[in-house]
Amino acid sequence: MYTNDPVTVVRECDAILIPTGTPITLPEGSLVFITQALGGNYTVNINGNLAQVGPKDADALGFDAADYLNLDQEPNPDGSINEAHLWEQMRTCYDPEIPINIVELGLVYDCRISRSDDGDNQVDVLMTLTAPACGMGDFLAADVQTKIAMAPNVDKVNVELTFDPPWNPDMMTEAARLETGLL
Repeated sequence: MYTNDPVTVVRECDAILIPTGTPITLPEGSLVFITQALGGNYTVNINGNLAQVGPKDADALGFDAADYLNLDQEPNPDGSINEAHLWEQMRTCYDPEIPINIVELGLVYDCRISRSDDGDNQVDVLMTLTAPACGMGDFLAADVQTKIAMAPNVDKVNVELTFDPPWNPDMMTEAARLETGLL
């Protein structure tokens, strides 16, 4: 798929306006232009506005989000969580305006695996956003939570947003800085 490919919405679906995070509905038959398709989420331009369509509604755009998700991970036989799987899942999460995953952007500050009091495998993620006023923060955190929950043997997921320390471009990997021209 190429940037700005036109797509006709085949059924009514939910979307989120970028950058405000306001929920909207894309009507069946609407013409949208795909500006980004990463990690099972689709950023579309509809009538000059950007909106994000999530994996559950990918079919409304004629796509199968499973093609973009890490669904083939083998569980650890002992029931533990493979931390590498968690980082793979987070690499399928993208800021809807930046075509670089949140790990490479340096938005994930911490990822911890523990046993909850009831014996479940729990994952706690501490992350930030590129800007505190970003209206997409809750949606990005929910995307992380959903994708971490897909990893084998994960029972509970908690994603917390923080702005301490505030994000800055120096937190990006060298590859991400090169890709964005910040190096």
